[in-house]
Amino acid sequence: MMRLVRFLALLAIVFGLTACGSKFRRYHGPEVTSVQVHKAERKMYLLHENRVLKSFDMALGFAPEGHKQFEGDGKTPEGVYYISHKNPDSNYHLSLRISYPNEYDVAFAEAQGKSPGGDIFIHGAPKGPVSRRDWTLGCLAVTDREIETIYSMINPGTPIYILP
Repeated sequence: MMRLVRFLALLAIVFGLTACGSKFRRYHGPEVTSVQVHKAERKMYLLHENRVLKSFDMALGFAPEGHKQFEGDGKTPEGVYYISHKNPDSNYHLSLRISYPNEYDVAFAEAQGKSPGGDIFIHGAPKGPVSRRDWTLGCLAVTDREIETIYSMINPGTPIYILP
């Protein structure tokens, strides 16, 4: 009987340690009803109604000033979008896709004979070192630990307000 108790205790410890190493966290707080991004401040705020639940420092596209207009311009979009889906298999730990481009972004780019680009995400860190403050191709980047928290708190359909 004592052997069984020890075995079960050891099993509980092993499973407990395994759970601590998971990138998938649980969140049991108030619903995140919107995300606000202040590009100039490099800050992201997760809100429930008008109350800030969490804030994060972040990196932007390599040419962060102004609204993203074309593929490859290095800008992070500005405007109202929403989180379209979660990506658990991201090359950047975890990621949440932002609904850029919208119909206006597409129409503007097409009128210029260009592509608006796409694949804009909130994501974690790259595998290697980062050589500058704003390094993404237009995404919003945080640390891996932070994207784990953000990923657990935000659901698809949540609006995201990206401000200059």
